[in-house]
Amino acid sequence: MSDSGTEAPAIPSADSLRRLAISESGFVFDPVSGHNFTVNDTGLVILRRLQQNQDFSRLLQELEQEFQADSSEIERDVIEFIGMLREFVEE
Repeated sequence: MSDSGTEAPAIPSADSLRRLAISESGFVFDPVSGHNFTVNDTGLVILRRLQQNQDFSRLLQELEQEFQADSSEIERDVIEFIGMLREFVEE
């Protein structure tokens, strides 16, 4: 659970995220599903940290510090991003 009381979303496994081919420009390809998508610089940061199997609450705290943004806004954006990942990444 994060500090705001929101339950952590179901994050694709670190193993499934690690197999993704990710370019520095943000192009992401899942060789299992064949799906591809593009992420911005912030999405790259989130994806790289999720690949390291980072705890959801810790991820939110670090992003809040790094981007100096409102915690509820970061949480909402990360939850939305994770939802997108679940659509495109095969477990």
